[in-house]
Amino acid sequence: MGMTCGYGPARDRDAMIYLIHRAVDLGVNFFDTAECYGPFANEELLGEALQPIRHNVFVATKFGLKSIGGRPVPDSRPESIRQSVEDSLRRLRTDHVDLLFQHRVDPRVPIEEVAETVGQLVQEGKVCHWGLSEASLNTIRRAHHILPLTAVENEYSPLWRDAERGLLALLDELGIGLVASSPIGKGLLSGQLSADMLFGKEDFRSTQPRFQPKHLAANYALVRHIGQIAARKGITPAQASLAWLLTRRPWIVPIPGVRDISHLRENIEATVVKFSPGELAELDEAIHSVTPQGDRYAPEHQALINR
Repeated sequence: MGMTCGYGPARDRDAMIYLIHRAVDLGVNFFDTAECYGPFANEELLGEALQPIRHNVFVATKFGLKSIGGRPVPDSRPESIRQSVEDSLRRLRTDHVDLLFQHRVDPRVPIEEVAETVGQLVQEGKVCHWGLSEASLNTIRRAHHILPLTAVENEYSPLWRDAERGLLALLDELGIGLVASSPIGKGLLSGQLSADMLFGKEDFRSTQPRFQPKHLAANYALVRHIGQIAARKGITPAQASLAWLLTRRPWIVPIPGVRDISHLRENIEATVVKFSPGELAELDEAIHSVTPQGDRYAPEHQALINR
């Protein structure tokens, strides 16, 4: 997402295509996008970059979240799902989506009807697997009963551990994987931001309560704790955060955003970091000593979280 929107102006297209190719060269084979990232520009970028090597990679995209008058509006009517998938296939320059997520639950459309529509797309060969994003435990169960889910995509990081309150246990029970979004806390856990940082209007963190001055200073305590542990181990705070996530369950796939080669290498190197039992206990204690302050999203986005 960050290559085209969200974290300031879009980056140079050729540079991002080069970075995507380098990621594949270094072993990355899973790319996550959505029609509303841009909107549309992110799928177009990924489609151009991956077209020559499409058979080597696994692509996830999302439907069900439109921007109307600058506000996010869920739309998972069957006809909208079909149109979204057709448009995504065209932009991604492919004939199938490996993993299709419902971006946000649409309260107007029963999840069973959504599952049935996606099931038809699976039968047609346009979708291989499906998942939900930011859905309640009850919604996950209902959807899975109609069409088995491959994955749920929710935010999960040392900064936001809501997945530990029932979601991980449910996914374990049902055999569903977790795609952990914002695994570095939207950049906060990288250690490269400051406790009093201000964000420009093109950076969506400027509208998020957790990044407002009164909350950011409190949340930064977690950065300090993780940074101290990481420094003693000779790794970066971002690597410590990613490596910690990989210890939670074997079926968790973090998807850190990246916009330059140094961060790409840093993230990949986190996959070989190992913690001793003592180190992991110390890290767990540090993480659980800080209670995150502020909502994750601006009110209009926060209201779309399915509970």
